[in-house]
Amino acid sequence: MGTDAGKTARVAVIGSLNMDLVARAPRLPSPGETLAGSSFAQVPGGKGGNQAVAAARLGAQVAMIGRVGSDSNGGILRVGLTAEGIDCRALETSPNAPTGVALIVVDEAGENAIVIVAGSNGEVKPETVARHEPVLAQADVVVCQLETPPAAVAAALAMGRRLGKITVLNPAPAAGPLPAAWLPLVDYLVPNELEAAALTGLPAGTPAEAARAALALRDAGARNVIVTLGAQGVCALLDGAAPVHMPAPAVRAVDATAAGDTFIGALAARLANGETPQQAIAFALRAASVSVTRAGAQPSIPTLDDLQD
Repeated sequence: MGTDAGKTARVAVIGSLNMDLVARAPRLPSPGETLAGSSFAQVPGGKGGNQAVAAARLGAQVAMIGRVGSDSNGGILRVGLTAEGIDCRALETSPNAPTGVALIVVDEAGENAIVIVAGSNGEVKPETVARHEPVLAQADVVVCQLETPPAAVAAALAMGRRLGKITVLNPAPAAGPLPAAWLPLVDYLVPNELEAAALTGLPAGTPAEAARAALALRDAGARNVIVTLGAQGVCALLDGAAPVHMPAPAVRAVDATAAGDTFIGALAARLANGETPQQAIAFALRAASVSVTRAGAQPSIPTLDDLQD
């Protein structure tokens, strides 16, 4: 099925919102080491927020389900999402917990190391998802990650399946295998190479290794598996076919922060618009390749205009 020009692509994102505190340094510090950094920035982030912004900038109508604190960071994040045209009526405010934060160090090669403090993201519960069922009912694609409590993720996937939506799970961060009951609820499982290894116990750093890990995940119940491999592109296992390696455009990376989130948001937007998985993946690879040439999380996410040939 190709793109339906008359269709409104609707994406619902259930997930985390953080304020990113980003320091740039020559390299990532070793344990116990103090490095002199070159710059610092405070930038809206969180996997849920990033993926929502990416989907919105790349053509979808997006609704955000999540939770921020009643602090200044929460206000900034809400204003930022609203400015992107994202529906924030299902973005709740916690009276107690602070807005989540991520501490990020980025090195000169564009690689990063991240520590997340969940804050209000930890209050996203199955009841949160249940309160906002009408939001999911209006969506074409439902997107989840793992920066909110597992019970909420399971509830969102189950509701998405019950409502007949396309479900996308970005299993990040992943510390081990997913609950067996989750995978049959997932239409598109999209881990990176480290997450695929954590989910399967298999190496996944090359296209060939990623193919084996993807096959294991499909055998466990996921309908489609897309292992993202950074500069190597992706390994895609789609609709029962053999694994396919799709290379990424060659670019000079500045900052990998939010590249994976850009990929997810772009993929969701194009799937919601009726494109084939192959078309959606190719578009998402282009979008992610642009994002790594820019610094920051949400500031690096491209728009449709940025991707015009």
